[in-house]
Amino acid sequence: MSNPTALIIPAVKRHTATVIMAHGLGDSGAGWVGLAENWRRRQKFEEVKFIFPNAPNIPITVNGGMRMPGWYDIVRRSDGTNFTDLQASQDEAGILRSQSYFHSLITSEIASGIPSTRIVIGGFSQGGAMSIFSGITSKDRLGGIFGLSSYLLLHKKVKQLIADGVGSGEGNKETRIFMGHGDSDPLVRPEWGQATAKYLKEMGFGVELKMYRGLEHSADPEEIDDVEKFLND
Repeated sequence: MSNPTALIIPAVKRHTATVIMAHGLGDSGAGWVGLAENWRRRQKFEEVKFIFPNAPNIPITVNGGMRMPGWYDIVRRSDGTNFTDLQASQDEAGILRSQSYFHSLITSEIASGIPSTRIVIGGFSQGGAMSIFSGITSKDRLGGIFGLSSYLLLHKKVKQLIADGVGSGEGNKETRIFMGHGDSDPLVRPEWGQATAKYLKEMGFGVELKMYRGLEHSADPEEIDDVEKFLND
């Protein structure tokens, strides 16, 4: 299954870094282009190329099989009681297909001359989950990884997937990971974000998790400001 063409916001100065930003379920890359446009108006990150990928239209089981842009299927709704329940019946094939796509975007940027340590991958909701998963399993050491309103995918298999992907390389244990999450999120429960940060830290990753009071399943200006600070760092 091929992905629709990604939206590209080119660097306005010499291209020295790339940020890949992945949208959530039912959205599109165009839904997040405003991020780059805002930074362009303020003359921020002028050396950065922004890539806004578009997920393929796939049937989503919990939505009655309706087709919509998605990085993987949601097989069944979690009752929200615990993190383990969220992991049940995940669309492993879809997740791994999207992982391969995100890794190909990283590989393409490296082939164009951008050092892997000048590439950041991040996203919102499903896109954030894919960015965290793809980032920590990448063989190339990245500049940063961020996930907003997101969670860890395939946590029972991720250690082996990291070992398989990284091989003898250094991987991303030294790469900073930023997570932002609303404490009132009814869709991706805040406990799942907290459990993800805890699990990643136990695996040796450096994770910063910031909770936003009153924020539901969306991003707010304070959170976007924190993403900007993360990218600056």
